[in-house]
Amino acid sequence: MQTSIRQAMDRYFGFLGFKDGQEEVIHSILEGHDTLGVMPTGGGKSLCYQLPGLVLPGLTLVISPLIALMKDQVDALNDQGIAASFINSSLTQTEFYQRLNIARQGKYKLLYVAPERLETDQFTELLGELPLSLIAIDEAHCISQWGHDFRPSYLRIGAWIETLAKRPVVAAFTATATPRVQKDIVKLLGLKEPLVLINSFNRPNLYFSVVKGVERTGFICRYLDEHPDHAGIIYAATRKEVESLFEELTKRGYSVGKYHAGLNNAERNSYQEAFIFDKIQVMIATNAFGLGIDKSNVRFVIHHNMPRHLEAYYQEAGRAGRDGQTADCILLYQAQDILIQKFLIEHSSRSEIRKDMEYAKLQDMIDYCHTSHCLRQYILAYFGEKDNEPCNYCANCLERELRDITIEAQKIFSCIVRMKQAYGSKLIAAVLKGAKQKRIMELGFDRLSTYGIMSNYSTQQIVDLINLLAAEDYLIIDSGRYPVVQLGRRARPVLRSEEKVIVSLPKIPQAAAPESTIFQALRDLRRQIAQEQGLPPYIIFPDTTLQEMAASLPQNREEMLKINGVGQIKYERYGEQFLEIIKLYSVESASTRDLQPDNSTDVPPGPSPRRENKQQPEKKKKEPKIPSHIITWQEHQTGKSLPTIATERNLSLTTVEDHLLKAAKEGYQVNWEQFLSPLEEEQILAAAQVVGYEKLRPIKDSLPDSISYFAIKVALFKNQ
Repeated sequence: MQTSIRQAMDRYFGFLGFKDGQEEVIHSILEGHDTLGVMPTGGGKSLCYQLPGLVLPGLTLVISPLIALMKDQVDALNDQGIAASFINSSLTQTEFYQRLNIARQGKYKLLYVAPERLETDQFTELLGELPLSLIAIDEAHCISQWGHDFRPSYLRIGAWIETLAKRPVVAAFTATATPRVQKDIVKLLGLKEPLVLINSFNRPNLYFSVVKGVERTGFICRYLDEHPDHAGIIYAATRKEVESLFEELTKRGYSVGKYHAGLNNAERNSYQEAFIFDKIQVMIATNAFGLGIDKSNVRFVIHHNMPRHLEAYYQEAGRAGRDGQTADCILLYQAQDILIQKFLIEHSSRSEIRKDMEYAKLQDMIDYCHTSHCLRQYILAYFGEKDNEPCNYCANCLERELRDITIEAQKIFSCIVRMKQAYGSKLIAAVLKGAKQKRIMELGFDRLSTYGIMSNYSTQQIVDLINLLAAEDYLIIDSGRYPVVQLGRRARPVLRSEEKVIVSLPKIPQAAAPESTIFQALRDLRRQIAQEQGLPPYIIFPDTTLQEMAASLPQNREEMLKINGVGQIKYERYGEQFLEIIKLYSVESASTRDLQPDNSTDVPPGPSPRRENKQQPEKKKKEPKIPSHIITWQEHQTGKSLPTIATERNLSLTTVEDHLLKAAKEGYQVNWEQFLSPLEEEQILAAAQVVGYEKLRPIKDSLPDSISYFAIKVALFKNQ
């Protein structure tokens, strides 16, 4: 059996070894045990049933929720020389019967179906005629009502299996399942004394970051400019936001597609195929896109809005870096995202119990956005992995600096106590701000000693501080439609000045390094072959395989077969073409070196030119240019006035003022007290309420001459 596994790995998949947990799961299945594999996206779940499917006699039935997932995996298996197919609603009646007949003849090793297919007598009769060795249920979390993607059709799988004359081995797989969902999977599928293998949920190659308060479209454009060759997905909360972002990025010349439930099938399929085949760089989508899309070279996932819960976020973010290479997972957070998600929960058809659960999950998601601790540590703890050390590879670990906010925290805690711990964050923030709201006056909160003691902050900044303190267990925000804020276990020592509150602020991000010339050449060849074959490029070879080729520069068949992901079948189909590119590159590199002046004397023989080239000192990389508005902000942080900065930098005062506002919008801290008094802010906001917020001139005309345009801009920015 061991020989069969090793031979199948070498011939069909070309992998040099197993990923964590794969070998244990595969042996469990081959030994006849029911199995549950909880493995992160990119952890190699599909190999855990595809490899046994090749080795076992008879047929392996794979139950999968989406057509796109089936087609993608079947295309990859066929390209590897494995007899596989799918039966789903995308087939014509003729195609359906053709595949049934081929299956009857025993020519398929793996057959993919949707769970709804099991409810047809015709299909069940077919399976009764075939030697069925294994049933693999992919995306098994769909069976649990406590999971994030419940599908009623999955509930009937367990009962269907029990009707089979001879019960095969049953294996279930998922990437995102809390302990409660894992128990549901075992129970509802009727797994018999299963091996339950729960791999770490950790994806060490993913770089997590939460970016707050930025102008989102501008941030996305800057990111795309810095990563022009990287494929990525941008998730938005609603169809309207997908359409708006798609139009804006298309207008600016970016290579983008869109995907949401409002498009017809032809449009969705067209954009999806363009993305899979590398014809467009970025897919902008709602959460309707991505389940089962096995595109391995997605280098970034940006969430334009905060998702409703961490299960969905981690699954969507996990579509980046499936090849094991580094990838960015960026969440662009703004406070109104909470309102959108609460609206979606409240207007759903869920039961009240289910809605309460969704509100609790939403609070966990909000806490993730505001924690100042390690983001990866927070995610792993949510999925039941405790006692992890900070990862030192997320934005909170690497891109932040410590700041003492004990005074701000004490002001917030004192206000909550004086408001009897009975109100929400927005009203608390309004009291601390000193807002003239009717409700505040009616409740008498304008007479509290804490009224207006944080007038130098915007209301939204105070709300963000409250959320941050809740994420760090200083405050408790109950989960519900109208959550109340109360003191948590860590607040009392701070109020008594026995402990301090230390949080962190973001640093300036660094630009990405460019790709190598040989890697680009190999990727171009892959794209050309993919177009000729009608296959997604990553099915030919994933990025990881191309990068290993670019690093080791194999010169013959034997060296090429040592590359992870190049099996015998792949080499026979594509190997020579890639070797030709690599040899051409090696010759050109050697010629370039031969033309360089030889300043060495009496150097003893050393390693081959290729190795020698690798040991040459690298050219010093050009430092990324600091944006002009950040230079202004940095100068201002040293204590310089804006007129002084304008003079020294030979800029107009208006430009420098706009620089400071732009930096603040990107999350850089600015003390606005020196530019705007509380009285001026109140006058500006009162005037804006009368004449409107759209244009500055009407606001300016209704104010005293002493109040400048810059003061108006600051007041509007502070109060959003």
